[in-house]
Amino acid sequence: MIDIFNNFYKGKKVLVTGHTGFKGSWLSIWLHEQGAEVVGLSLDSYSEKDNFVLSGIGRRIKADIRADIRDGQRMKEIFIKYQPEIVFHLAAQPLVRLSYEQPVDTYEVNVMGTIHIMEAIRVTKSVKVGVMITTDKCYDNKEQIQGYKETDPFGGYDPYSSSKGACEIAIQSWRRSFFNPIDYGKKHAVSIASVRAGNVIGGGDWAKDRIIPDCIRALEAGKVINIRSPKAVRPWEHVLEPLSGYMMLAQKMWNYPTEYCEGWNFGPENDSVSTVWEVVTELVKNFEFGVLKDSSDLNAVHEANLLTLDINKVKTRLGWKPRLNMQQCIALVADWYKRYKTEDVYNLCVEEIDKFIGR
Repeated sequence: MIDIFNNFYKGKKVLVTGHTGFKGSWLSIWLHEQGAEVVGLSLDSYSEKDNFVLSGIGRRIKADIRADIRDGQRMKEIFIKYQPEIVFHLAAQPLVRLSYEQPVDTYEVNVMGTIHIMEAIRVTKSVKVGVMITTDKCYDNKEQIQGYKETDPFGGYDPYSSSKGACEIAIQSWRRSFFNPIDYGKKHAVSIASVRAGNVIGGGDWAKDRIIPDCIRALEAGKVINIRSPKAVRPWEHVLEPLSGYMMLAQKMWNYPTEYCEGWNFGPENDSVSTVWEVVTELVKNFEFGVLKDSSDLNAVHEANLLTLDINKVKTRLGWKPRLNMQQCIALVADWYKRYKTEDVYNLCVEEIDKFIGR
């Protein structure tokens, strides 16, 4: 595999929470290919067709652990046992619509779960870097045209979005209280950052009420693709875009612990910010079949119509920028779903990472 991190991850002890999930499985594969000793900590995967299951990454990494991040004592025990040096925290309840059905669980997992991970970091002397993954929906969404900057206020209409806004406030508080860069080298030796991505899509995602999995299920079943929010505008990006940013940021934080411990947006360029209808039309074009139907539901639960990210900070300070436009992103997404039934999925993922890096 092509290495854009100059051998940085080789031999590093890296703990990934949520490694059975969509983003977590891709991150675990990439880290494993870079030679990292990966410890995964998560609940069971959502589906037997998930990228985690089909790729078999759980059998390749150092430890594949089932645990609930709401169990603070268990988190501390796992951290102390495996002594990670870098932590990527992705475990979450990630669905807006499910958060209306399970608001308390959403808050317990997303807010208290994150706090338990930060507390586990606090008692584990080996940890040097913690990258806490939240979401673009953490911002107080005013349906504005301009993208949200890292300095904009947190908020959220629905329980999911507001829980992630609360997460950001907690991360900020723990960084100031326990991991303050001013006290680095005196009271602690940890660098903590939070990262926010756009609407992340890619192969191996089968979650309910997400547009790409819903489309693929309809295509595979020969059914009409019902689009409930065709005009909603989102910052679409392939899963490998933000993951490349998270990994680059962790490397920077390791080398310069007090300079990068803050919030960061990893989104697409403005020309890839598209409506749901445009994205699904592009997906159908790649498959060369499929019928779309506008199924707008006026009685549906509230979801944001317009949400974009300002990524000038990561471009100028981190040197990161997106590699794919919307059309290239959808082509890579379609490639995985066209091939997963007949090919070795682990090798397919590695091939797609190399394709992505080569852009």
